[in-house]
Amino acid sequence: MISNVLIVAAAVVLSIALRSYHQPVIRRAGTIGIFVSSFLAGWLIGGHVLIGVAFASSWLLLPWLEILTRVRKLRLPMRRILESRPPPPKSVFPDFEELTGEIEAEQFEHVEDVGWEHDSQQQFFRVFYQDASSTASAICLVEQEEIGFSYVSVTSRGADGATYMTWNYPFSYGLRLAPNLKLHRVAPGGTFSEILSEHRLFLDRQHVGVDAVAPQTSTSLRSHIEDDMYDQIVHNLDRGLLVKTADDTIRYSARGMVFLWFQFLRDLVRLS
Repeated sequence: MISNVLIVAAAVVLSIALRSYHQPVIRRAGTIGIFVSSFLAGWLIGGHVLIGVAFASSWLLLPWLEILTRVRKLRLPMRRILESRPPPPKSVFPDFEELTGEIEAEQFEHVEDVGWEHDSQQQFFRVFYQDASSTASAICLVEQEEIGFSYVSVTSRGADGATYMTWNYPFSYGLRLAPNLKLHRVAPGGTFSEILSEHRLFLDRQHVGVDAVAPQTSTSLRSHIEDDMYDQIVHNLDRGLLVKTADDTIRYSARGMVFLWFQFLRDLVRLS
């Protein structure tokens, strides 16, 4: 029995060690190791292969705990109206001013600080614009009850109405993308200069030249963000991932919650 415990413990330690690497393949091996460790715990310690299978598969069902206890109750406004907001305190967003400095160092001008709030959900944007390239950027902080995360986006708008966005959003996105949105996701942790370089390469791959980028104005940036969020909502209502409630808010449908579960699984496999 003691030898079985030691085998499981060794598998867990090895899996955690592999997960600490930044190399994707090695980190993926660490994730597989977690499944193997769970299986071994059920099989060697629990005494039956089926217990091992149940232990390993429990990781795949774990996201449903979050979906059924929090996401199922989530209600959001159909249209999110942005209003002026003060920047987040350092205790909430320690790297905020450093990120601002990185963006301004790339010749982006700080335009405004805006956000929206509904019940315990709120989102803050610090918006920037680079006139020479007709490119917008934003630092975004998302807070949902006691959960919060941030990301940076760089956006160009095509003359044909398409939106080209590069961001380091830390999770797989929880909604279907609107048809006019072309999204390029980069790994979190990079500098803004690296994100901007990735965005320019993304435009090249999409064959979007300088002449194909529509100029924006500092006064239109807020309405663009509002329209982008609204288009996402409408598209996902049409796809059945969201439904309207009696009080004219929106929530995830059963189909939407299944989609969200698959997105959780994508993150589990991809280790993003």
